Amino acid sequence: MENVLRPVIVVGGSVVLTLLIGWSVDLLLRRAADRHSETSLWGLLRRGRVPFQLVLFAALLRGSYDQAKLLVEHRIGIGRTLTLILIGAAAWLVVGIATAVVETSYNRYAHAHRDPARIRRVRTQVTLIQRVVTAVVGVVAAAAMLLTFPAMRAAGASLLASAGILGIVAGVAAQSTLSNLFAGLQIAFGDMVRLGDTVVVDGEWGTVEEITLTFLTVRTWDERRITMPVSYFTSKPFENWSRGTPQMTGIVFLHLDHSAPVEAMRGKLRDILRECPAWDGRDYGLAVTDSTPNTLQVRALVTAKDADDIWTVRVTVREQLIRWLTEHHPYALPRVNTAEAVRLPGPAALPGRAEPDAAKGRAHGRRLHDTPRMGRG
Repeated sequence: MENVLRPVIVVGGSVVLTLLIGWSVDLLLRRAADRHSETSLWGLLRRGRVPFQLVLFAALLRGSYDQAKLLVEHRIGIGRTLTLILIGAAAWLVVGIATAVVETSYNRYAHAHRDPARIRRVRTQVTLIQRVVTAVVGVVAAAAMLLTFPAMRAAGASLLASAGILGIVAGVAAQSTLSNLFAGLQIAFGDMVRLGDTVVVDGEWGTVEEITLTFLTVRTWDERRITMPVSYFTSKPFENWSRGTPQMTGIVFLHLDHSAPVEAMRGKLRDILRECPAWDGRDYGLAVTDSTPNTLQVRALVTAKDADDIWTVRVTVREQLIRWLTEHHPYALPRVNTAEAVRLPGPAALPGRAEPDAAKGRAHGRRLHDTPRMGRG
């Protein structure tokens, strides 16, 4: 009877204590979250109740398993398994607690500050800190698990004896990985590029969507994802349109006929911008910047608060100006001068023989006419 009751008491007691303590801690966290609604720390800590209960159960069962005298012949294997579960659950719990603390700090900072650039910078740093903590805890947990095996302890001693050689080999083999790792830390705390920044990389325009310790993902305007090593951003030049102030100046080029009404176009540009919500009202202008024997190059200058709005303003100005010119000043659109080709002399024509005046009139007296063609932006 004692052999039956002892395992039931030990295992059942561990389960009951785990559930009771876990429920009590969860209740306290819930009340703290209701009492302090201004912070999300307690609500985030509640997410760690599963690893907390797992740590508690593994610790209780590991400490009292010898008293249960259950499966004595497998005592070493079961004890080692419980130790591994305890280490893994503890690492899971530490990562959860660290994530909750970091997320709470970021949320408090985001609510206290209204500067989008500073918020994106802090978000980038917070994200990389979470990844560093997760990586460190994972490595420590894996090393602790390996050290529970006697064979691994001997291997560890051998590795320590040859640490110099292994360090050199590992440094050469992991040179690219280490450079990306340090580049990720440099990006996080050097404020070079942040989550949400608008960048131009290798001719591709997009928004920084994800930053890790080894790679960076840019989401382009057509929903593609470009993944690049973070070392690229520390070794090569790139455009960051969100650096400093996000305000931008855009340009619209039009190629028009020499008779284009430039003054009237300035007034129309002003009217278009007044009706465009994306224009920030800072500046605008229209000037003739170049000319060719056939066309004038007209440049319309507009402003907006960020890269998305400047694109909207540019396409709006280009479309409405061309439509207005087509409807009210079609002569201002570029034209191509054409004429009928000169007729080749026939086989009956003799050298030195004059061509009749009528034929000359048909071949050379044609009046040039103009064919309007749509302008280019």
